[in-house]
Amino acid sequence: MDTGKGADIVGAAGIAGARITIIVSALGAGGTEHVVSLVASHWARLGCAVTVITLEAPASEPYYKFDPRVAIERLDVPTEKATKLRAAWLVARRLHRLRSTITRSRPDFVLSFLTRTNVLTLVATRGLGLPVIVSERNNPAVQPFGPLWKWLQLRLYPRAFALVTMTKGALDYFSPEVRRHGRVIPNAINLPAGWENRRGNKMLTAVGRLTRQKGFDLLLEAFARIADTHPDWKLVIWGEGEARTELEAQRDALGLSNRVEMPGLTAKPGLWLETAEAFVLSSRYEGWGIVLLEAMAAGLPVVSFACDWGPTDMIADGEDGILVPNGDIAALADALSNLMADEALRARLAANAEANVRRYDAAHILSQWDVVALSALEHSSARKMPVKPYPAKAAG
Repeated sequence: MDTGKGADIVGAAGIAGARITIIVSALGAGGTEHVVSLVASHWARLGCAVTVITLEAPASEPYYKFDPRVAIERLDVPTEKATKLRAAWLVARRLHRLRSTITRSRPDFVLSFLTRTNVLTLVATRGLGLPVIVSERNNPAVQPFGPLWKWLQLRLYPRAFALVTMTKGALDYFSPEVRRHGRVIPNAINLPAGWENRRGNKMLTAVGRLTRQKGFDLLLEAFARIADTHPDWKLVIWGEGEARTELEAQRDALGLSNRVEMPGLTAKPGLWLETAEAFVLSSRYEGWGIVLLEAMAAGLPVVSFACDWGPTDMIADGEDGILVPNGDIAALADALSNLMADEALRARLAANAEANVRRYDAAHILSQWDVVALSALEHSSARKMPVKPYPAKAAG
């Protein structure tokens, strides 16, 4: 696609005044929520009437900052563990509230994020005549959903106006019928404003939800193998999640109680960038790995498993970061040890990383979302204003 300034101007001008509804399950501290805040705020600044609908309780507060012109509607039907009977009742309740709120927001098109929410949105909008864009934010081949949600995903996605993924690998998982309407839009760099460099404390940093996907158990094993070789380094794992108790027990069993910190969520987004000396991504699989991109953009040397999908898109191995075979604990330990021992290597990788990821500049990535939005508006029966035509193509 044309990524020049002309395309940016046409896309922005074409969507000004549009009514857009964005749906996501929650607005906590995650990569998807970060993207929602960026895209919603961007469209609000362009003069669109943007409504974000979540399943959260009314008192919930977003972790990321939104433009004040973005309206946030909370349906008070959050996800929870439940019996099959109650789960079915909760789904029906979510569908009813979701359809009512979408209708009330009077959108020209709807944008939904994450598999279960995408399925609910496609069901809730049936018969409304609205273009619905769905976005997958993880690895659809391995992310656990359960057979019913997987069946619904494969059955309903062909009805979507478009599917947006962050990598071509994720898009290729879907059928040709779905891929024909697919777009690949990677995550954008959005470092926190005014962050300060307070580095120099030999902190190896990892960031993410404390879940099996993020592979922090593998990271602890790797760090245990090299901790004695690098007694001046600490490992800090930022994040929160259901695996905290298990990971803390593993840390203590490995004798790392004084070498590994797990402080939870940062008080504000991106605060971990200020104190990290090096960054490691130990995920078993990813949709993208936005924290890896942020680390590179902030001038940190990085080591990552070459998992599907994301890290291999961002890192040129040996040039601006280090990739190791996915799940290989010994290789991860060796790569981390080499990095921790070599200040010159850290400086070279960090400088190259900061320069090479500029291709993910927020303005450029958001312009790709503008093109998808413009394409949806051209097909929206609810659109009252004429739209300047512009070809929407898959972003490479």
